[in-house]
Amino acid sequence: MAQIYDRVALIGLGHIASSMSHAMRRAGMVGEIVGYARSAETREIASAIGLCDRVVDSASDAVADADLVVLCVPVGAMEAVAREIGPALKAGATVSDVGSVKCAVIDAVGPHLPEGVHFVPAHPLAGTEHSGPRSGFAELFDNRYTIITPVKDSDPVAVAQLDALWQGMGALTEIMDAERHDRVLAVTSHTPHLIAYTMVGVADDLGRVSESEVIKYSATGFRDFTRIAASDPTMWRDVFLNNKEATLEILGRFTEELFALQRAIRRGDGDHLHDYFTRTRAIRRGIIEAGQDTDAPNFGRAPGRKD
Repeated sequence: MAQIYDRVALIGLGHIASSMSHAMRRAGMVGEIVGYARSAETREIASAIGLCDRVVDSASDAVADADLVVLCVPVGAMEAVAREIGPALKAGATVSDVGSVKCAVIDAVGPHLPEGVHFVPAHPLAGTEHSGPRSGFAELFDNRYTIITPVKDSDPVAVAQLDALWQGMGALTEIMDAERHDRVLAVTSHTPHLIAYTMVGVADDLGRVSESEVIKYSATGFRDFTRIAASDPTMWRDVFLNNKEATLEILGRFTEELFALQRAIRRGDGDHLHDYFTRTRAIRRGIIEAGQDTDAPNFGRAPGRKD
């Protein structure tokens, strides 16, 4: 594939950034990859495994002369990073991110970017519960959607270049406004994660009085909950605090549905339960038909694969 950017700077070297580095190298679309992480230990690991062409000791050094800067830090840290790198960005550079919330990121980052720098937020809908520079792999984005959420004055050429990069990394891409993104993700990701955290918390309380039988006899459903609930706590804390309105709205609707099911169980209303489960089962079939999962055992994960 043709090279799109001469130099890309990755700020934050966790799971998504490390997967991006591997995917960009696989695609051959980037000249040099420069990385920075706040933690000295993370920088040392990234250097030792050759994750980037260069790992530097400050965010400002990382973005110097970069054509694309990708903020791969928790949403709550975006503003501080943007404020730090703003003066070091070269004219014509593009700044993007991988945050799970978009409106809050736009509000936090946009004011700190100088004139002549293009801002094109994005969100890859991919990831595992693992973290750190060793957790990435090039195939993470293959056939998974990356949503690009241009701001009002995003340069069309910059948007097209970023779109081409994500497609080169294996992703399916879609353009969406930030408000719609946050509402959709509240349904498909944020609220489900909150529910998973809650269910695992309930099981933990129960496990303390049942000599860990909840853990010992976990069935597939609970195991999937624990996989989701093992995700980075800092990232998810920031997601909920920064997509508060949409998450609370969807959580309210979930609570109403849960109460309705609770009444059906109490009243022995088997017809209601069967109809409800039939309707929701169709959603799973739709996800498989859209190519976003598989009906193979263990969701198609290879033996020993933890993603």
